[in-house]
Amino acid sequence: MKNGLFKRGYLSKFIFVSSILMTLGLTSGAWANEAQLWSKIKSGGYIVLMRHALAPGFGDPDGFTLGDCSTQRVLSDVGRQQATQIGERFRANGISDASVYSSPWCRCVDTAELLKLGKVTQSLNFASTFQQKLDGNPARNVAAVKQWITGLDTSKPTVIVTHQVNITALTGQYSSSGEMVVVRLNGDSLEPVGAIKTAP
Repeated sequence: MKNGLFKRGYLSKFIFVSSILMTLGLTSGAWANEAQLWSKIKSGGYIVLMRHALAPGFGDPDGFTLGDCSTQRVLSDVGRQQATQIGERFRANGISDASVYSSPWCRCVDTAELLKLGKVTQSLNFASTFQQKLDGNPARNVAAVKQWITGLDTSKPTVIVTHQVNITALTGQYSSSGEMVVVRLNGDSLEPVGAIKTAP
């Protein structure tokens, strides 16, 4: 009897953990390979959520001022080179023009511009913390940003350069510097389908 209860308990835990992994897109076979991802990005209906390139440090310095890069954590020379190379990877995969959006933080704007994929539109939707937008309610902000994203015209490749905290809040995925999480638009939801790492 105890053994049967144990098996049922084990099975319940297994199903629970598996469902979480499936939700996060971490189960074996859930992620598309890189070639498939580039194809999806080109096809429309997908969005690239990209963390800014390498900017050493954590958070922003005391005295941070939006619009004044001298007060912010910014891209290193390696980070600038990384962003340029990411743009080259887009072009190598047949994407030379995209709709590009960016957090107004300098490290994001510089990353977006160095991609050289088109005009960069800055938006506070992608600022470094959701708490700084709308009414200060993180859960409501995430929902509002998701709604805004799902309303975008994604008929051509769409890239959003933002911060790790935003990408995690929107997708449940942690991203390293310059990493791109590809999401599929499904109604009012964002479904992660894979990630492209771009080590500096």
